[in-house]
Amino acid sequence: MRSSPISPVPEPQKPFDAPWQAELFALTVALNEAGAFAWSEWTDAFAQRLKATQGEGNAAYYEAWLKAFESLLVAKGIADHAQLERLVAAWQDAARQTPHGTPITLDRP
Repeated sequence: MRSSPISPVPEPQKPFDAPWQAELFALTVALNEAGAFAWSEWTDAFAQRLKATQGEGNAAYYEAWLKAFESLLVAKGIADHAQLERLVAAWQDAARQTPHGTPITLDRP
């Protein structure tokens, strides 16, 4: 009786490389379900950003996702560029001040 070679079990593909990617995905779905934008609007915005992406892999994919998400927030009047810039600056500041291994949080004034 011949033994058949055992095929290695393929590694499952990780959909997210970092927690922020999962959070961004969930936020996009939640805003769509809340009626902030139609899913077709989201897919159009994302497709445009994804086409412009030069890199490959999850990092480039979710950077394009983030840019599309931000563009929809602005287009729908949910946020403006200045608000987004302030939020990015606040997160960067919080990250610098947070000890390694501790979750980053924003303090609300």
